[in-house]
Amino acid sequence: MPHPYVLLSAAVSLDGYLDDTGPDRLLLSGPEDFDRVDEVRASVDAILIGAGTIRADNPRLLVNAPERRAARVAGGRPAYPLKVAVSGSGDLDPAAHFWHTGGAKVLYTTDKGAERAGAHGIAADIVPLGTDLDWRRLLTHLYDAYGVRRLMVEGGGLIHTQLLTQGLADELQLVLAPLLVGDPDAARLFGPGTYQGGRLRLRETRPIGDVVLMRYEPTAPGAGPLPVAADHHWLALACELADRCPPSETAFSVGAVVVAADGTELARGHSREGGDPVVHAEEAALAKIDPADPRLPAATVYSSLEPCARRASRPSPCARLILDAGVRRVVTAWREPDTFVAGADGGGVLAAEDALVLVLPEHEEAAEAPNRHLTGR
Repeated sequence: MPHPYVLLSAAVSLDGYLDDTGPDRLLLSGPEDFDRVDEVRASVDAILIGAGTIRADNPRLLVNAPERRAARVAGGRPAYPLKVAVSGSGDLDPAAHFWHTGGAKVLYTTDKGAERAGAHGIAADIVPLGTDLDWRRLLTHLYDAYGVRRLMVEGGGLIHTQLLTQGLADELQLVLAPLLVGDPDAARLFGPGTYQGGRLRLRETRPIGDVVLMRYEPTAPGAGPLPVAADHHWLALACELADRCPPSETAFSVGAVVVAADGTELARGHSREGGDPVVHAEEAALAKIDPADPRLPAATVYSSLEPCARRASRPSPCARLILDAGVRRVVTAWREPDTFVAGADGGGVLAAEDALVLVLPEHEEAAEAPNRHLTGR
């Protein structure tokens, strides 16, 4: 199910700590970066923190600049983003600043935690998620019930760790401060866990006063039926490639990307690439890869349109080409309509030979956009 774009935000010391163990909060950033954080807060629909951060820092999580609040209101949004707290136990101080500043608040917790939070009189919507906290269910609920499309997560380290290890973080905004903590009892940004493999992609690096901002996004595809953030990034790229196709009245415009398990892009292609009037996107991409490449069996093919099951222009449809290449995971945005082939079912062809096919319908509009002259929608 769709869920918000998840942006993790944190400042750390050079040795990876979020704080020290002193009685006062360690200020890792300076005024310039605090202003940048305020700008990011103003841009999102919701800000999320965990119970530990509420207890340790007693934050307000506000958009401080009046002009930014005014711009939000002028754009039809509330002056403050929705404030989201997460607590398994529901054991939170009802007098904390979090509940009494800013705009609307929601607490996600367990069934037992909801009873405890209600008894404490927590000033927020209280949403129980069952016997345990379920991050996918939480994110889907934020998307559906509160209309959250961009979510900023400001801590703590356990929450950052959980979202990254579950493949649910779309972006990491990390500020590196010129300080060393060195206390093994202090809080660290990331804890132990089974993280996705591969290198994150560096999107930006920027000095801000005496700190450095680094923005990263994950690249490694998922390995099973549950999509991860990188699956959305790669499928969005495939949809962008579809826009590059020379227009046609007799064939769809499709983009495709083949990505290794470690997040390395192996090849990309699009319909009618290189002046070939009948080449398909998946075909164009796979043709650029050595068939003996050992990375293919664990790779994922991202295609803006479901790979074709039948075609007249070439001996093998794209579903067959994918299977023959050894790929067994395909992520697509849009099931092929009956415009040219009645009962097209490339996904069925793939699944019949134990390939996993994921359809992410939140990308369907982007995949269909360069084909509206064919669909009439």
